[in-house]
Amino acid sequence: MNRRYWIFIGGFIGLLGWQVNRFEGFKKPKNFPEPVYDFKSNAVTKDGFELGRKLFYEPRLSRDNTISCGSCHIQFFAFTHHGHDISHGIEDRLGTRNSPPIMNLAWSKAFFWDGGVFHLDLQPLVPITTHAEMDEKLSVVIEKLKQHPEYPELFRKVFGKPEINSANLLKALSQFMLMCISSNSKYDKVMRKEGAVFTPEEQNGYLLFKRNCSSCHKEPLFTDGSFRNNGLAPGLNDDRGRFMITLDSTDAYKFKVPSLRNIEFTGPYMHDGRFYDLGQAIDHYRFNVQHTLNLDPLLEQNSRHGFPMTEEEKASILAFLKTLTDREFLSNPMLAEQ
Repeated sequence: MNRRYWIFIGGFIGLLGWQVNRFEGFKKPKNFPEPVYDFKSNAVTKDGFELGRKLFYEPRLSRDNTISCGSCHIQFFAFTHHGHDISHGIEDRLGTRNSPPIMNLAWSKAFFWDGGVFHLDLQPLVPITTHAEMDEKLSVVIEKLKQHPEYPELFRKVFGKPEINSANLLKALSQFMLMCISSNSKYDKVMRKEGAVFTPEEQNGYLLFKRNCSSCHKEPLFTDGSFRNNGLAPGLNDDRGRFMITLDSTDAYKFKVPSLRNIEFTGPYMHDGRFYDLGQAIDHYRFNVQHTLNLDPLLEQNSRHGFPMTEEEKASILAFLKTLTDREFLSNPMLAEQ
């Protein structure tokens, strides 16, 4: 079959996907808490979301027009940089940390592994201007967009004027990221009693998870948003995490607790991507928790570090963690580059 046929079929499937996943605005999942983002200052609209999506996949945000936000945040891997332990920017420059997933950000109070940004609308400033990522000036990004044949009209549709400024640029990006909601995993359907049931192994894993992991990875977001030292030996670059923001010695080697949603697809794991396999990440808590400065007390109890766990218990926890995979989110055509 010729190339035109496959282009037609791909477009038809995409159109069906758009109809099935038609834009309905931001809706809080039934089993989620109230979001912390202030929607009064930036209500999500269809035009705003579509502009934000176009900007998210726009390589003009980088200095050499080669990479976009979507380059390091790939949808099918929960918007992470799959296969890369640390981020890669323009000219293949290496960052120092693993790219975190983009999902459920309406419930986040702080962003990045060190919590260095406190508002979602400010979050894109860091990757756009960081030398190892996009390495561009925001003023130059705005000029590029002003010269583009489509963007002035798109901004007018959303904000009432064709003017392109930093505030509206960042708000549009937020509108896209706010719609990256992962809430339809098997776990969610079990909790909402929508016909799904855990297998015996998954149920056992869930009980073990609640006993050993839920203090930090709090349901239903599977993070409590806190900053903790999980006993990793310091890396070669001696990244001190939260301390680099607060300069408080009690924050040394603490990093933001990541969400475990879609963890089956978000590897490599930890702030520096040192574990390529999810089983390795679990084994860290079984065997390799280090007595480092500011080690979280939960990992140092009864004269031992970490959590004792049999191979069978590890397998059960892995089975439960896979119930957090939300394939609807990973393949939602509304979130894909158009």
